[in-house]
Amino acid sequence: MFDAVKVKNECVEWIRGFFEENGKGCNAIVGISGGKDSSIVAALCAEALGRERVIGVLMPCGEQHDIDMAKLLVEHLGIRHYIVNIKDAVDGLTASLPFELSAQSKTNMPPRIRMTTLYAVAQSHNGRVANTCNLSEDWVGYSTRYGDAAGDFSPCANLTVQEMKAIGRVLGLPAVLVDKVPIDGLCGKTDEENLGFTYAELDRYIREGVIEDAAKKERIDELHRRNLFKLQLMPSFKPEF
Repeated sequence: MFDAVKVKNECVEWIRGFFEENGKGCNAIVGISGGKDSSIVAALCAEALGRERVIGVLMPCGEQHDIDMAKLLVEHLGIRHYIVNIKDAVDGLTASLPFELSAQSKTNMPPRIRMTTLYAVAQSHNGRVANTCNLSEDWVGYSTRYGDAAGDFSPCANLTVQEMKAIGRVLGLPAVLVDKVPIDGLCGKTDEENLGFTYAELDRYIREGVIEDAAKKERIDELHRRNLFKLQLMPSFKPEF
């Protein structure tokens, strides 16, 4: 029932409307990882604003084995891009801390430094930072708060992985980008290895409420419950006057 052409066109118009209201004439700044999500968001922005108003930022941390996919994307779209290696920043911050970082901190530091980099590019190039998360990842908290979960506008936050792939094909992106096995880029495992279920299973559960495996349902529900805070505004105290 998903009409990829219709949704793609509506998303393009939504991006145009966002920039008309929140940054007329500004550029879209997109962190390019080489995966489907950043590829699709960059392509949507290029169609909405024109490729001359999209800037891709490639941010390896040392050696990135699949950076050729990111380069393929920026060449395919014909957009301006910068390559900023964040390894020195990560190493410098790690070395300056007077304590041993936890494993979780080590995992989440690079995406937060990448977001700092994107805002540095944006504020120096009259830009707005694109969030590249999708509904499936957000549903189970598969993002770093104030890292890849941040941004100024989010074109695909309400689209599942399967829906994203359909839009990627409509956009004419190379199949190698649309169908690339998602790897979190943090610990070296695929998303699905880390999660314990496939995106196809998750997407069906989100859209139809159907999942055959009770253990997987329980895990999805628990991840969703545990990570809802990432999708909500920061709690704030409201004094009574």
